[in-house]
Amino acid sequence: MNFPSHLIQNAVDAISNFPGIGKKTALRLVIYLLRNKNIAQNIAISIQKLVNETTYCKNCYNISKSDLCDICNNLDRDPSIICVVEDLRDIIAIENTLQYKGHYHVLGGLISPIEGVSPHDLNIEGLIERIKQKEKSEIIFALCASMDGETTSYYLYKKIKDYTENITTISKGVAIGGEIEYTDQITLGRAITNRYSFEKTLK
Repeated sequence: MNFPSHLIQNAVDAISNFPGIGKKTALRLVIYLLRNKNIAQNIAISIQKLVNETTYCKNCYNISKSDLCDICNNLDRDPSIICVVEDLRDIIAIENTLQYKGHYHVLGGLISPIEGVSPHDLNIEGLIERIKQKEKSEIIFALCASMDGETTSYYLYKKIKDYTENITTISKGVAIGGEIEYTDQITLGRAITNRYSFEKTLK
């Protein structure tokens, strides 16, 4: 696409980096922002703050405003239970079910040979250290039922099985290949409540 201004070109190129947004959609958004400058300025400020001020919990790698996130700081939560998730979207989805009162551990992705993501690219060592430092009553795998999700769960199981006995996974009410964030609250809530031993998936 040819543009009359490099400013338009740069804005379209930047916005089209978002997942699912092509050049034509990006151009429509650019035109909308030009017509609504207050909205554009608010978005720019919000994005700048997001990039510059976002920090991560030193315990679970959740988004945080201090060293520990609100969940890790909450004395009403059970720190002996850790729910392992891919990213922030899964925490939001699980919290909305109101069925879980433990802590989390955010991996920051899934092991994916095709995408070039190895275990060393994820927050796995932090999880192992948490389990080694203090005995946990349960580790829950709440990863999507895709090939990458299953690969990651199995890798984690092999890494932590010598340090904790109770390793579970959410029930398969979550569709195969389905992502946690797109599962409705009732189904996800049941999947958490009806979780079962991960070892059963290996037989």
